[in-house]
Amino acid sequence: MYITIDESDRRPIYRQVADEIKGLIARGELREGMALPPVRQVADDLGINLNTIAAAYRELQREGLLKVRHGSGALVSSRRLNQQSDSELRKALRSSLAHLVLAGLPRSEIVEIVNEEIRELFRRER
Repeated sequence: MYITIDESDRRPIYRQVADEIKGLIARGELREGMALPPVRQVADDLGINLNTIAAAYRELQREGLLKVRHGSGALVSSRRLNQQSDSELRKALRSSLAHLVLAGLPRSEIVEIVNEEIRELFRRER
């Protein structure tokens, strides 16, 4: 499992870890039923506190993507988040797009970035 942490990112580290794992699940690199590395191993690999990784795993469990059993690790339990409304999903997308606009990117570049990310997320389904 390959995860990177960006120290210049304003998101908390546990959120970065959770988002990286979500990306791996969305791209099919982590499939339903696959075991994730133990919290301690991920923490050691990334050089961060194991409570940070545990928080990321708990967040993913709360969202319905992982099943965590103390002592036996975590498994990918689903490729779908717990039910969210269309408006909640659009709100998250709108926020991400707003960041790109505020970064000064032109519309054409934003569209290209979005298309690249969509291609990456769905490339394993071909």
